[in-house]
Amino acid sequence: MPTTMTSTPKSSDLIEILAGIVGATQVLTDPADTAPFLTDWRGRFHGAARCIVRPGSTAEVAAVVKACLCAGVPIVPQGGNTGHCGAATPDGSGVAVVISLNRLNRIVAVDRKNNTISVESGCTLAAVQQAAHAAERLFPLALASEGTCQIGGNLSTNAGGVQVLRYGNARDLTLGLEVVLPSGEIWDGLRGLRKDNTGYDLKQLFIGAEGTLGIITGAVLKLFPRPTTQVTCWLNVPTPAAAVDLLNAAKSKFDAQLTAFELISETSLGLVLRHIPGSQRPTEASLWYVLAEFSDLDVSKVEAWLADRLAGAGVTDGVVAQSETQAGKLWALRENISEAQKIDGVSIKHDVSVPVSSIPAFLAMTDASLEKAFPGIRIVAFGHVGDGNLHYNLSKSDAQENAAFIASQPAVNRMVHDTVHALHGSISAEHGIGQLKRDELVRYKSPVEIALMRTIKQALDPRGLMNPGKVI
Repeated sequence: MPTTMTSTPKSSDLIEILAGIVGATQVLTDPADTAPFLTDWRGRFHGAARCIVRPGSTAEVAAVVKACLCAGVPIVPQGGNTGHCGAATPDGSGVAVVISLNRLNRIVAVDRKNNTISVESGCTLAAVQQAAHAAERLFPLALASEGTCQIGGNLSTNAGGVQVLRYGNARDLTLGLEVVLPSGEIWDGLRGLRKDNTGYDLKQLFIGAEGTLGIITGAVLKLFPRPTTQVTCWLNVPTPAAAVDLLNAAKSKFDAQLTAFELISETSLGLVLRHIPGSQRPTEASLWYVLAEFSDLDVSKVEAWLADRLAGAGVTDGVVAQSETQAGKLWALRENISEAQKIDGVSIKHDVSVPVSSIPAFLAMTDASLEKAFPGIRIVAFGHVGDGNLHYNLSKSDAQENAAFIASQPAVNRMVHDTVHALHGSISAEHGIGQLKRDELVRYKSPVEIALMRTIKQALDPRGLMNPGKVI
């Protein structure tokens, strides 16, 4: 929610105040130093900022927010800057202060008996996973960007990842939060409770809010027993409908021991094979593939079940990883799709969800309409079919044609999102809204929902200084 500023102080005055809070070396103003914070991971959004501030504690974050509030200066919180929708990128005015959370990177405590881990929000996802592993526990959130993305950003976008099928998304993995509010006050909700029925569940306001309601500085997260075994397999399937049938058969047979189930198109795999060194095709070519993971199961049980599937019409070929190294190579084929597409060139990306049963219909309807409207379109479809979340990315293979095609994004979005809406789906499953889908949100959310969101924003951030121009 943008705000009109009438008495913004000189940059030098505010920068001096901020330097007094965090130290002069933690306030970046030189263009060479600020550049990495002003462009999103995709290179799609570019902005400018008064400065980049890197506080080292929650108290410093609160003091920085209060200083910006007093000055009437907008704030853009930023974690690992791996988002896909421009939520952590400031606008081009150069007025905002970007608050980078990367120095808030402590693992505070691991409570093995309560199966919780308390962390600061600047911890990378990989660091949290490693701390859990060292305590013989599992933190199941898993993303391709886990080495650089940060927990604060994961929570602010309600990240999903490949194991939502078994463990849920970031919202389901969070028990407590610490948040610096737009007023500069600190809300300490760092409780490791699985039952707390004392009024509104305030933490849920900030999970998925993309920094528009406050800055997450700490979290208490759920841990789980580490799986004793994991079986990873790559399977050829003829159609998305066959993949959905296979998913339901696997769930019926193995229930919660099925921990991941990914759908990958041949076009998606082809980009990885072309652009990622060392990538190898694991089976004969097929139109579609499934990458499935089973936990706490003997490999022989999975292989026996797959043998039955191969005897039918649902699976035409497949390979079961015989080592962690081989499993890692199979997962790399899935996890490197986004990187491969980034190398290949710009594309129109969609992160959508529909009921699992509607995935075949969505792909059939949308593919047909887009191919008719844009002959020669390249459709890169992949994602978490186990929870109905597909990444549906569109481009032309020829760079010159693609430059013209990208200008058609409004029309392309309308065709994709209208189909999603007709199937009772969502235009954003796990990447958030940010700048990219802000205007689209108004089209697909009801007036009542938009009004409620605006009411919450106004109540917590009446001056509209917290990450303005994002979400609503």
